[in-house]
Amino acid sequence: MTAYGDWVIMLVAGIVLAIWMFRAFYRWLHAPASVNRLKLGKGGELDPNDENVRLLEEAGFEVTSGKHLVPIPIELDGVPLGKGSRLYIDYIAEKDNRIYVVKTARDRMPMDWTASGVRDRLLVYALLLPECTGVLFVDAKDKVIRTITFHLSD
Repeated sequence: MTAYGDWVIMLVAGIVLAIWMFRAFYRWLHAPASVNRLKLGKGGELDPNDENVRLLEEAGFEVTSGKHLVPIPIELDGVPLGKGSRLYIDYIAEKDNRIYVVKTARDRMPMDWTASGVRDRLLVYALLLPECTGVLFVDAKDKVIRTITFHLSD
C-alpha cells in the first residue's frame, strides 16, 4: 500500500477512536449518581418453616434470598459516629419477573399506614435498590401481604 493509503487508514482509525472515547466520556459524565448502587449477595439462609416465606410462596412469590444486613458507616463533622448503623432487608422475592424487597411486620414496631408513615419506614428500601419494583410488607399473623410502590419523578 502507498503512503497515502496508510495515512487514510490511520486517519479513519483515529476518528473512530476519538468518537469511541467521546461517547465513553459522555456516558460517564451523564451517568446518574446511583451507579454506585448496592449489590446484594446471596443473603441469609431461608428457613422452610418460616411462616412469612410460606405466605409469600402461597401468594405466588418465589423467595430468592434471606436476610441481608446493609452496613451504613456514618460520619458527623468528619468523625466516625460510633460503628455506624445498619439496615435489614428480610427477604428478596420475585413474581412475574419483578423483584421485591420484603419487610415483615414486627409487634414492637407497628406500621403507620399513612402516606408519611409508609414513606418514613419503607422509602429507604426503594431508594437503596431502585431496580426493585416495590416493597412487600408481610404480616404473617394476619395473613396479609401488602405491595408498596413509590412513584418517584425524575
